[in-house]
Amino acid sequence: MEKKLRQNFSDCIKVVLFGPESTGKTTLSKQLAQHYNTLWVPEYMREYLQKKWDTKKEICTYDDILPIAEGQMQLENTYTLKSNKVLFCDTNLLELKVYADVYYDGETPEVLNKISLENFYDLYLLTYIDTPWVPDDLRDKPHEREEMFIKFKESLEKHNLPYVVIKGDKFSRFTKATAIIDQLIEQKSEYNR
Repeated sequence: MEKKLRQNFSDCIKVVLFGPESTGKTTLSKQLAQHYNTLWVPEYMREYLQKKWDTKKEICTYDDILPIAEGQMQLENTYTLKSNKVLFCDTNLLELKVYADVYYDGETPEVLNKISLENFYDLYLLTYIDTPWVPDDLRDKPHEREEMFIKFKESLEKHNLPYVVIKGDKFSRFTKATAIIDQLIEQKSEYNR
């Protein structure tokens, strides 16, 4: 199991779009991937749970956590092989861990607790809650957006992970994100010289 949750080695810069539901992560992932002519890794949890909802009208259970984690890492590892200098991840295992901690009162599978902190990302773009709430079959915390944002932020700070809060309209978010990513690319280029 542990092996299925580990990242494959890559020298590309990995950026995670991180934060509560309905905060523009997918939109920004797509924009950034297009701008940098690279790929973005979709959120496997959404695909997995939507299929479950559509076929059985069932919501996420504790038993879904590890299959979702495996699916997310399989997608990330596949896209890593095809990306150029940057890969954008529209979630990661740490995000899944935050949700598991919230929904299952901290009873997150130990392997997810461990690997979610061992996999490496160069930057987390923590998306703020200033985007309109868009309801769908899976989103269920429209009145807990601030509390969820705090939990995501606390998880980054607790583990001393590199992050920047992204807020504002689409243009402001994109502009701030590209400025920071351009710096990362430049730093990596200088390091490799």
